[in-house]
Amino acid sequence: MAEYKAPLREMHFLLHEVFAADQLWARLPGLAGAVERETADAILEEMAKLAANTLDPLNRSGDEEGCHWVEGEVTTPAGMKEAYATYCEGGWGALLGNPEYGGMGMPKMLGAQVEEMINSASISFALYPMLTAGACLAIDTHASEALKQKYLPKMYEGTWAGVMDLTEPHAGTDLGMIRTKAEPQEDGSYRITGSKIFITGGDQDLSENIVHLVLAKLPDAPAGSRGISLFLVPKYLVNEDGSLGERNGVHCGSIEHKMGIKASATCAMNFDGAKGWLVGEVNKGLAAMFTMMNYERLGVGIQGLGASERSYQNAREYALERIQSRAPSGPQQPDKAADPIIVHPDVRRMLLTQKALIGAGRALSTYVAQWLDIAKFGEGEEKQHAEGMVALLTPVAKAFITDAGLECTVLGQQVFGGHGYIREWGQEQLVRDVRITQIYEGTNGIQALDLVGRKTVANGGAYFELFATDVQAFIDREGGREEMAEFVLPLSAGLQCLKEVTASLIARAKEDPNAPGAASVEYLHLFGYVAYAYMWARMAAKALPKAGEDDFYKGQVKTARFYFARLLPRTQSLAASVKAGSGTLMDIEAELF
Repeated sequence: MAEYKAPLREMHFLLHEVFAADQLWARLPGLAGAVERETADAILEEMAKLAANTLDPLNRSGDEEGCHWVEGEVTTPAGMKEAYATYCEGGWGALLGNPEYGGMGMPKMLGAQVEEMINSASISFALYPMLTAGACLAIDTHASEALKQKYLPKMYEGTWAGVMDLTEPHAGTDLGMIRTKAEPQEDGSYRITGSKIFITGGDQDLSENIVHLVLAKLPDAPAGSRGISLFLVPKYLVNEDGSLGERNGVHCGSIEHKMGIKASATCAMNFDGAKGWLVGEVNKGLAAMFTMMNYERLGVGIQGLGASERSYQNAREYALERIQSRAPSGPQQPDKAADPIIVHPDVRRMLLTQKALIGAGRALSTYVAQWLDIAKFGEGEEKQHAEGMVALLTPVAKAFITDAGLECTVLGQQVFGGHGYIREWGQEQLVRDVRITQIYEGTNGIQALDLVGRKTVANGGAYFELFATDVQAFIDREGGREEMAEFVLPLSAGLQCLKEVTASLIARAKEDPNAPGAASVEYLHLFGYVAYAYMWARMAAKALPKAGEDDFYKGQVKTARFYFARLLPRTQSLAASVKAGSGTLMDIEAELF
């Protein structure tokens, strides 16, 4: 297996040339003076070292060993605890945190690159700090000042971890059905009783304490999702001086045995009259939870991206070194028994598909992170505009990047032929690990329904128009450059197709309640391919002037050409599927399945 090497050149290109991040950071009121280009580059360099030298070596051994559950206590695989300590000592848990409580206050655009490196090294490891960061965000945004002061500093340090407890055995996506109860106590706390499943990091031996954010209902709560509240429930109660007190009524009943992410503990949690504190307002728990979900869902997309990059690096090295048969055009290495397999068109197709999907996915995740930063640190109309873009793009980033992640890791495995099926090469683990990214944090089917239903049909395409206007502004700006025609013209056609399909879907939904669901997945993929085309056009615009003098820029341009020629045409079949309507799906009786 190739040694992981962080794609720093690509990250610098996106941050500093394509998105001009340092200029954005300098003008946002909440970020001005917090980070400069030199600081950002130094942070990326340090994480590249940690990911390659400390985290990546644990990925396969963690998969082989997995987590252990003994009498309610979970232990992680050998080396994980030491790696986590090194991570925390470097201050990485504080990267995006609020400086008022010990955080560094860095932008998400930078954090997205850091997260990719961690996930390329080990998705299992990355899940522990990822959940803590999300919990910190929810606490910082919605909790009382007392709770912030008591919990955030320790969580930023990594001394205490954070997790979210949503799902129950009988209630998956339909959170309105949850049964976990919260009973008010005289001291202002709540008594939490119930069970949760699929809780990532619900128990582990990495941190001294675990802070659970638990969805539960008060006795007089309204029915359904309108009656859900959010509570902070620590594994160990915290004394007034900040030290740990007695064990709370929170216990891990078991851990799941999974096809992937085996070094991440996926727990069944029992709350037996546990003491908790309200976060945010009564019956407004989902709003508080969704504060972290936008960040977490982009984070899951980045998991798919990270696994894709790792698979691509392995496959690229193997294709350059493995000799097998001769090139169709004749021997390329006559002095050897065969040519390296990268000479074969189909191997190139697989590698270029990986490279094109990864490059666009990295750009899209950075683009969404940009809007998250503006929504968090901006003001006025610009902030409001960014919030609309985040709402629209979050399901696309989560679902499309992870769907592309499975395609990429399968292609990377395929490049190895029979060796891709063997564990020691690492490719099959990446396929298993990335598969969960399409399922958790809201399945990709649910993300597609969210995109079509809530984010498009429900508001008559208002959010969509924000995105379409942004793409059109780029087309108008670059359309006069003759050398950009090969990218701008197909992008313009793709945007027009997406506009027409969107308008058609909004109109059909008024007459057919099944129309949004019937078209949702194909619509999200259509949106995703057009968004990727936008990303590659933006990258090509910056790379073209320098492509004659630098191989990096030349590679960007040639990969963009491959994307527009070989992958963007997938939109044609997707558009046809969306336009087909719901009839063929809904006309068949259930007993005929």
